[in-house]
Amino acid sequence: METSQAKAVYERRKVIAEPPFGQIENSGFRSFSLRGKEKVEAEFSLVCTVHSFKKIVKKASTGSIRLEDLKKVRKAA
Repeated sequence: METSQAKAVYERRKVIAEPPFGQIENSGFRSFSLRGKEKVEAEFSLVCTVHSFKKIVKKASTGSIRLEDLKKVRKAA
């Protein structure tokens, strides 16, 4: 952590990796309801999917993205 390269990596991590976990926690998710690695992975996948869906709905409702743009992405996939 003392090298300038390590500091740069850590600075970038704060911007990219940390915010979604904080946003998920602030929305009310504090602990897993299930036990076992597979079940926890499934639960966390669901939490992340809901988080992404909420972001899409918010952007669509504010006009940042248009629903027509989402249809184009869906056709391309």
